[in-house]
Amino acid sequence: MKTGAARAAEPDGPFVTELRGLKERTGLSLAALAARTPYSKSAWHRYLNGAQRPPRSAVEALASLAGVDPASVLALWEAAERPHGPDEPSHDGPPRSVRRRRLPLPALALVVAVAAVALTLVAAHRSGAPTGRPAAASPRCRGISCQGRLPDVSACDRDAQTKSAVRDTAYAVRLEYSPSCGAAWAEVQARATDARVISVRSGRDVLSAAYPGDGTAGSSSPMLAVTSPEGVEACAEVDGTVACTGLDAEPAGVR
Repeated sequence: MKTGAARAAEPDGPFVTELRGLKERTGLSLAALAARTPYSKSAWHRYLNGAQRPPRSAVEALASLAGVDPASVLALWEAAERPHGPDEPSHDGPPRSVRRRRLPLPALALVVAVAAVALTLVAAHRSGAPTGRPAAASPRCRGISCQGRLPDVSACDRDAQTKSAVRDTAYAVRLEYSPSCGAAWAEVQARATDARVISVRSGRDVLSAAYPGDGTAGSSSPMLAVTSPEGVEACAEVDGTVACTGLDAEPAGVR
C-alpha cells in the first residue's frame, strides 16, 4: 500500500493543472527546478504529470519560484482527492473496493471562495492597491525553509541589509541579507535590453534565475539559507559581462 506522499493525483485535475501553470510561469526546466529545490528532477516529473501527490513544501517552493502567494494552490492541494485506485487491500489481505471521497457542495464552495480571495490579495499586492489590512510583519520562513524562495514573497525583504554592492552607469548589483530569515540573495537593476541571469553563491551552493532586462524594476535571485553574509557572492549578467559583489577579501568587480 502506498503512503500518502506517494499517491497519485488526477492528471488533469485542477491542482495538477495549476501546478503545471506555476512551472510554466517560472520558465524553468525540470533540471533547474531540481537545482533550486530539495526535490529531484524525477520527483518534479511525477508531481507535474499527476503520478504522485507532492508534499506541501514542494508546492510552496514552486509557488515561491513563480513569484506568487501559495495560498490559492495550497487550497487546491488540500481539496485534491487523495488515493483513488479501484482496489485497496484490507486488513485481512483480500482487496476491497475504495470509494472516492467527494467534497460536499458547501465545502467545495468554501474552497473556491478561499482561492478567489487569495488571488485577489495577490493581485492587490502587485498593483499596490490596499488590501484592507496591513501585511504581516513577520517573515514566512527562516533558515533552510527559505532556501530557493523569493525574498519579497517570503517577507524577508522587510529587514534586508545591503552588505556589498557594485555599480556602473548601466547597472547596480547588490548582496542582500535578512537577519530575521537567515538568508541572502542577489538583487540587480539594469538597463539591459533582454533577459539576463542573476545568481547568489556560497561555496558550491548556487541558485540562479532569469530577470527581465527592461530596466523597469529591480530583480532578485532565489534565497540561500546562510548563517552570515560572509563568503556569499551576488552576481548578475549585464550586457555580456558578469558583475559580482560580496564580502570577500578581493574587491568586487566585473568579470
